[in-house]
Amino acid sequence: MPVVIARYTRPQIGRVWTDERRLEAWLAVELAALDAWVRLDVVPAAAVAEIRARARVDVDRSREIERRTQHDVVAFTETVAEQVGPAARWFHYGLTSSDVVDTGLALQLRDASEPILAGLERALESTLRRAEEHRSTPCMGRTHGVHAEPTSFGLKLLGWVAELDRHRDRLRAAFADVAVGKVSGAVGAYGNVDPRVEADVCAALGLGVEPVSTQVVARDRHAALLSAIALCGSSLDRFATEIRHLQRTEVREVEEPFAAGQKGSSAMPHKRNPITCERISGLARVLRGHAVTGLENVPLWHERDISHSSAERIVLADATILLDYLLDRFAWVMEGLVVRPEQMRRNIDASHGLPFSGRVLLALVEAGISREDAYAVVQPAAMRAWDTGEHLRDVLTRAGRDGSAPAVVDGDVLEAAFDLDRALAHVDVPFARMAERLGVDREPAGAR
Repeated sequence: MPVVIARYTRPQIGRVWTDERRLEAWLAVELAALDAWVRLDVVPAAAVAEIRARARVDVDRSREIERRTQHDVVAFTETVAEQVGPAARWFHYGLTSSDVVDTGLALQLRDASEPILAGLERALESTLRRAEEHRSTPCMGRTHGVHAEPTSFGLKLLGWVAELDRHRDRLRAAFADVAVGKVSGAVGAYGNVDPRVEADVCAALGLGVEPVSTQVVARDRHAALLSAIALCGSSLDRFATEIRHLQRTEVREVEEPFAAGQKGSSAMPHKRNPITCERISGLARVLRGHAVTGLENVPLWHERDISHSSAERIVLADATILLDYLLDRFAWVMEGLVVRPEQMRRNIDASHGLPFSGRVLLALVEAGISREDAYAVVQPAAMRAWDTGEHLRDVLTRAGRDGSAPAVVDGDVLEAAFDLDRALAHVDVPFARMAERLGVDREPAGAR
């Protein structure tokens, strides 16, 4: 069973990691191998027909036998032998345990990829819709947690879309990379199995063939998948952290959904806390830990040991289950995200025109003043505006009039530097790039 608690396990992906599904995958590998042996005239077709008719997954009996054998694959084969009778002598013919375990694991990972990639599509699409909705919504851009220059909220979200799009590519590639099987025997040298069996098994199951295996499929493949999962989780953490900051009382530009009947605090009835985003951030830390375990599983001794096996039972199930959950929760947040454009504008105005200091600097340079001299004018004026609460435009205008700054700052050039529309005049450029990248043809939201 999955190690992740039921609280974070959604039904479809939870079924992938049940003992029943694991044994079903093993049985599929064993039956595909028997079919291959029949085609090679090694195993009698009648025996395989009998095995197919009688062999069933029996989780309870397999567990019972495993308590004695201390070997899960042997327990599985003994369970089938009890069901089948004499024909079971052909079951597991020529195979070693890892042939079954690793090829069956590839089937489970392929199953796990389906809800994850679907969840990623939903998260990407919901974020893209909100980005288009707020393409022209001005908000404060921040660096180091401090007001920097204006941006648009849609452009902020579009960066998340681009990141999710990259994760889609990474996860597709990583899941494809683990979708390989091996039926090459105890050390990968086909000592007891015909290589044609391996080819037939993988073809029948829709898997690629590990081109050079030992007793196991090399674990760099699984480490790459766990790393891709952790990286996606870290991006979701980044997005959630941004929402958490923007939901702070002092900022209050966005708010994650707050359901009817939800309670924020047992003691403070007014609280509406960003608990879902905090949960995303917390569980992303678990994913990063699982990626480290995946990397540790790569260096096995010689043709194999089983140091990876115990850890892998935990991390592959947990990581896929958690990412599926996080993608669902993030999409839910984006679909219901409360956005407050008026508060965004108030926060821009609260900086007394300071976010336009860079545009003022360039305006002075364009008017013929050296950059060094222009900086020497704008910075002290900005510090005065910050300390006194005066608007930067007013400080500069007065300085131009009393001669402490070039008079050119008192005019239309200065006024244009504080034009918010001009500051955001080019936000359509990255939107056009992403439309081309995503193969979509959408007009700006404001044009509808």
